[in-house]
Amino acid sequence: MQDYRQLTRQLRSRLDPENLIFEKSINEELSSISYADVLEYVRYAMNGVEPAYTQRSKEAGERVKTHLKNGGISDADFQYQGSVLTDTHIKGYSDIDLLVISNKFYSWDSVGVRQILNEGYSSGYQTTQLQKLRYETELTNYAGNALDDLRKLRLDSEVILKSKYLDCDINKPKSIKIENKDLKREVDIVIANWYDDVLSIVNNKGAYRGIQVYNKYEHAKGKVDYPAISIERINERSALTAGRLKKMIRFLKNLKAKSNLTIDLSSFDINAICYDIQVSRYQTATFYQLVPILYAQLKRLTDDINVAYTLKSVDGREYIFWGKSDKLQSLRNLMTEIDSILIDLKNSRIVL
Repeated sequence: MQDYRQLTRQLRSRLDPENLIFEKSINEELSSISYADVLEYVRYAMNGVEPAYTQRSKEAGERVKTHLKNGGISDADFQYQGSVLTDTHIKGYSDIDLLVISNKFYSWDSVGVRQILNEGYSSGYQTTQLQKLRYETELTNYAGNALDDLRKLRLDSEVILKSKYLDCDINKPKSIKIENKDLKREVDIVIANWYDDVLSIVNNKGAYRGIQVYNKYEHAKGKVDYPAISIERINERSALTAGRLKKMIRFLKNLKAKSNLTIDLSSFDINAICYDIQVSRYQTATFYQLVPILYAQLKRLTDDINVAYTLKSVDGREYIFWGKSDKLQSLRNLMTEIDSILIDLKNSRIVL
């Protein structure tokens, strides 16, 4: 059996470096069942970061936003991305990503839109949806230079932030990194533009909009990401399951963090793995019953490569394992970590 007391101390040190967590709720939950060190570890590994830490991360982002606005950045929208927005981060001292999105122009999937319009009603889209797509094609094209606009937004942001922060790294191609010394938080400022595909347009854009991150060294826009809809979906489903979805995501992240095995799975991947589990399987499960449910999900994916290859990201636009067989070994290594905990739970006479 692993030294779960030591593992729990390490986890708590990362989760709560300033000892702010009010332990009563955790202790009450543990006292209602048979106590075991492994059970305490599982509970902490699923627990969220104390809100006071999260609030500091958000406050650091808000201060950057204020500096940029006061410094003259008026042609941009501001949005956050990352695990802090879903409360699935596992470190008390978590940084936050602030997107600075040009609102002077946006890119859109003209090929995809026109393909749907050419198919007409045979495409399966309703009349009102086709009207939205048609309207998009009738809009006047942007007369400015999109890449030059993004470069100016990046350079202007660098000047403003260098004047406000002693620790300001402007050398990264896709972001500016600052450290707020007072709040002990780092913020990554990412310059981007909006991107609308067919799904975004027919759903009135909003959370369905994608972004393209600007790379200042390549002077180019990157691949399209859809952070807002992923954040919205994780938050909504976790609310429907009393936080259980987020517990599973945090648990897998913490297992990866402590493992000596190679687990090359990103937060993006782990979100998709957990989001794919049928809600009915875990909606009423206790926290320790989530462990075998996660094991079964990983086994399902590793046992059948065709099942793994069909797994999509939370936003539904990207395959997680298709053409990435090396990731399946990482999945097996993560399953090994869960299996070890399952054995110890059973040896501690925890009824799963």
